Amino acid sequence: MGVGLTALTTAAGYGLLLGQARQARRVIPLAEAPPPRGDGVYGAKFPGEPITMVVLGDSSAAGYGVHRPRETPGALLATGTSRRLRRPVRLYRFAVVGCLSAGLRPQVDAALERAPDLAVILIGGNDVTNRTPHSVAVRYLVEAVRELRAAGAQVVVGTCPDLGAIQPIKPPLRWLARRWSRQLAAAQTVAVVEAGGLTVSLGDLLGPRFAAEPTRMFAWDHFHPSAEGYAIAAAALLPTVLAALGAGPDRRGFTGDQGVRSLPVAAQEAARHAGTEVRGVRVGGREHGPGGRWAQLRRRGAWFGHPRAGETGGPPETPASLDEATTSTVEERA
Repeated sequence: MGVGLTALTTAAGYGLLLGQARQARRVIPLAEAPPPRGDGVYGAKFPGEPITMVVLGDSSAAGYGVHRPRETPGALLATGTSRRLRRPVRLYRFAVVGCLSAGLRPQVDAALERAPDLAVILIGGNDVTNRTPHSVAVRYLVEAVRELRAAGAQVVVGTCPDLGAIQPIKPPLRWLARRWSRQLAAAQTVAVVEAGGLTVSLGDLLGPRFAAEPTRMFAWDHFHPSAEGYAIAAAALLPTVLAALGAGPDRRGFTGDQGVRSLPVAAQEAARHAGTEVRGVRVGGREHGPGGRWAQLRRRGAWFGHPRAGETGGPPETPASLDEATTSTVEERA
């Protein structure tokens, strides 16, 4: 009797989830047109050889949901990097709307032809919605990171966003989406740092703003960020991008170093706190401790993604101010 009741409850729960998934697909429209590319040289007025930046990944990397090239994540990062380093930045975007981690291979091949100095990868959301096993998704991501690092490029990965923050997805599917997203983000962090890259947790970065200002922070499909939403995500990534390129010390935008952890512990903590950077470090000259690889966490200010003190839903950090977000290396990066 008890086994039968459990089976019926499980079947009913599974049916509810399938129904919610179908409803979410009806509410969230399919992509209608590719986003603007944004390729080109940013900061051409500055002297020196351009820094070559490539952007790989899915729709969040491509900037689906905006209409102007300057509003895409790649353009925002290229602009901020150019202004901060006073160097021109040549941007190439290879990200594809709808891409899974398994689809990174051709993007990496195309990027390597450009001999990039830096690669920014945003991937994972489609792996969650397609229920790709985490081990499979992470394997393809780490292969991409290793190939880029072997070619001399620095790599910054924005880990899987928290799909539980998307309003068209209702409980209990929302709770499962949040759990799956965080599990994948943590697994991505461990693998990427082990492979020599840096990660930034995107998590529910847009969640608080979305709840307060859904028409401003998300695009017309209520799934992808708006121009202002992408500006927030780019501002979270920019300090780590600058650190990867060797920018000088400046801690503006961070609440301070969160200390050294074993990499698995750091990954779990980062998955719970959007805007957290994770990098591999040495402690006492060693890369590994009793709990595995050592990792350093740094977290964006508590206001990040939320209204600042004294504001009630005021504007988020804008693209024009992205060049003010800077960073520094904390310990020797292995």
